[in-house]
Amino acid sequence: MKPTLYLFVGYPGSGKTTVARLITQQTGGVHLWADFERHVMFDETSHSPAESKILYDHLNRVADELLEQGKCVVYDTNFNFRKDRDRLRSMATKHGAETIVVWVTTNRALAQKRATEESENKDTRIWGNMPMNAFTRMSDNLQEPDSDEHVLKIDGAHVDAASIKTALEL
Repeated sequence: MKPTLYLFVGYPGSGKTTVARLITQQTGGVHLWADFERHVMFDETSHSPAESKILYDHLNRVADELLEQGKCVVYDTNFNFRKDRDRLRSMATKHGAETIVVWVTTNRALAQKRATEESENKDTRIWGNMPMNAFTRMSDNLQEPDSDEHVLKIDGAHVDAASIKTALEL
């Protein structure tokens, strides 16, 4: 299997981490989960721009090293900005890896409910329920993938191993 970098787009609560875990299981890739890494790296998290820069500089270095080794990378964070996807795509291309943008297309109302009301004690949401203003800001700023990006659309309302296997065509 050609090394592949999987990048995720979707509303908070859309199911990105659930999909990332299933892709990791199906492909044998390395799961880089930004929320988990932030939790490990910082005793008290602020989610500040400075903290995020440290986190993503680290994760990007790890992703670069893994792609250089020919491994698949399931980069589990919200790549809702085209410029960020393009930067990571360039990294993958440098190593001869394919990039797939996994767009988890859950309707906004369901994603909002999951992210702001149903996240306590879920192993996919380290931080618990998200404040509504954070959900709104992130959702309003989502830049949908363009037709020139290799996009895999996943319905985040109905995710299981079989649907991911079919979507990946393994």
